[in-house]
Amino acid sequence: MPRLELRGSIDPINRIAALKNLGVFAFFHGNWNLSDTMAILSNITILDLSRVFAAPLATQMLSDLGARIWKVESFRGDDSRKWGSHVFNAFNRGKKSLALNLKDVRAQQILQRLSSKADVFVENFKTGDLDRYGLSYETLSGLNERLVYLSLTGFGHTGPYRHQPGYDTIIQAMSGVMSVTGDPDGPPTRVGIAWVDVMSGLVSAIGILAALQERERSGKGQHIDLSLFDVGMMALIDVAQDYIQNDNIQRRTGNVTRNLSPAQVFKASDGWLVIAVGNDDQFRRFCQVIGCPGLAEDERFKSNLDRVAHRSALSEVLIPVISGRSRDHWVAVLHESKIPVSPVLDVDEAIQSPQAIERGATWEVPGKNGDLLALMANPLRHMSRTPARPSGAPPLLGEHTSEVLHHELGLSSDDIDVLIAEGVVLPTD
Repeated sequence: MPRLELRGSIDPINRIAALKNLGVFAFFHGNWNLSDTMAILSNITILDLSRVFAAPLATQMLSDLGARIWKVESFRGDDSRKWGSHVFNAFNRGKKSLALNLKDVRAQQILQRLSSKADVFVENFKTGDLDRYGLSYETLSGLNERLVYLSLTGFGHTGPYRHQPGYDTIIQAMSGVMSVTGDPDGPPTRVGIAWVDVMSGLVSAIGILAALQERERSGKGQHIDLSLFDVGMMALIDVAQDYIQNDNIQRRTGNVTRNLSPAQVFKASDGWLVIAVGNDDQFRRFCQVIGCPGLAEDERFKSNLDRVAHRSALSEVLIPVISGRSRDHWVAVLHESKIPVSPVLDVDEAIQSPQAIERGATWEVPGKNGDLLALMANPLRHMSRTPARPSGAPPLLGEHTSEVLHHELGLSSDDIDVLIAEGVVLPTD
């Protein structure tokens, strides 16, 4: 696999240029979603009061599909702005930023007026927090009965934990995900990315789209009460089903897939790879390729269920065989025989891989200072008629406050200047 070393003193612009020469980035000019009539959600406006990870990911996904996003921030800005620009940029491209002081009744009235023009309202405040600002579902749906209102919280609006803050790591622990992640003899381990947050963002987008579709029939919006906890519990999938159905509590298995064998990490002579044999026919081919055809006839390994039951014995045979050849050797011969295999890649190797390049896994958009900003692409970019496309760079704090107040609410420059002077809105950066 070709690998480009871009560490060290290379500045970000030259780094992007070097990657662009490899074809890593698909480049987009201009504001595609707002000008392209083919954008599938170009008729949808979302008033987004969410912060940090999960809900902002949901609205970014919808922005890539053409929705107009009014991102409302406090004067301090989204918390993720203070965690490094890469964090904020990962979740907020294509949005218009408004900076408002929610403690001022005039800011609350501005948001009520904007909600009357919006199709969707998204918030991830703690349960009940928005009630005191006049921004509850009951209040806003009274102003706009077509409004779809998504509340994404740690634990939902019901239950004994409803007033507790919830974070990805907490939910991974509380849902049981950490109990089945990590080495058998090691501690419970969190998934290396904000896994529950990512899935919660995707489920949020699904919920919004479903509610918008239902609105076409009923003419009415609805409240979506979603929690990270709900999503974390759902994500247990077959592990939970095994307990519900068989009273079996699954435990950590490390880098071994529970329901298949062999399906695990192996160490080749020069690096790590994963081999995942999905069925008995693949296992017979696998045994031929690695030079151990007799394994396929061993009574302990004839079926997948047999191999799972005798996983340790099978591993004892395979580990020295795999360690005797290079990673590239095994990837080449197993690919040739259509056996699922992959080297364990670092993030830079994954982004620069031929598959990622061919599939356009990254986007490049014009930044605020005329430079180019690299972003991870939306996976819905391969829709045949209405693909996801980036609608612009992540916004500066309050960048669009004046624009939205003027064009959407008809406020004059003098009106806006008064609001700025009196601390209701933040000046546009």
